[in-house]
Amino acid sequence: MKRYSGPLLTRQLAGRLLAQRDSGALAWTASMDLGRSQDLVHLAADAWQWREQSYPYPVDLKDRTIHFWDGKDFVPVSRYSGALIKLVPTDWGVPTFEIDGIKMLPTARESPLDDARRKVALVQPAGKVVLDTCGGLGYFATCALEAGATQVCSFERNAEVLWLRSINPWSPDAHAHADRFSLQHADVLQAIDTVPDASFGAALHDPPRFGIAGELYSAAFYAQLARVLKRGARLFHYTGTPNKLSSGRDLPREVARRLQTAGFKAEPALDGVLAICR
Repeated sequence: MKRYSGPLLTRQLAGRLLAQRDSGALAWTASMDLGRSQDLVHLAADAWQWREQSYPYPVDLKDRTIHFWDGKDFVPVSRYSGALIKLVPTDWGVPTFEIDGIKMLPTARESPLDDARRKVALVQPAGKVVLDTCGGLGYFATCALEAGATQVCSFERNAEVLWLRSINPWSPDAHAHADRFSLQHADVLQAIDTVPDASFGAALHDPPRFGIAGELYSAAFYAQLARVLKRGARLFHYTGTPNKLSSGRDLPREVARRLQTAGFKAEPALDGVLAICR
């Protein structure tokens, strides 16, 4: 999928852009790619120019929404295909995404990329081939690559999430990292059957919440993870922090017990479970 290279606007950024024009400024230095870089923006009365391309001034942008240029207008980075999937801005620049209004990545205390970096460090990816079961926006993969993984193999089954990745400048570029990174549009539940035993030295498992993807928390899938991991390989399994007082469940403890049965040493860590393949 071709990566988008145009500007990305939020309602707040559009407001600052218009304020600069109205102040009489002819140029303004700003980030038009969610904080990845700073560039000079040239301002005229009826259009603005970024990276040698001209755009009309945006109007009526939505709050809590990232907009991209579709060739005619600035439109939300969202799609509906049975569920509304949307790229969502954060205070950190690095975006998260939502499915039917449910935030998929924690952003309250730090950037979702920094959050991913702490979790990836738990599996010690340097010099290892890493399995990334549910790629999402690719932040686990990015952090594993920067930490020295020799290869990251990612799976993502949702085509709309892959489309978000093609627009998000913080998602890893498979072409730029072709020698160390592969991304398959596939359901890891089926794809893992074809993976040879002991293929990976570390794994990252960030499934959707249990209520919509319970099969990715199953004993059968954990047995497959144990099969494809080398002895001593580390696995971080994100579970989130469900409210066990209201639900009556302690999901991290349940996951840890199930992983132990499948052949891991496991215990809760951060907002998930850290396991070591026996």
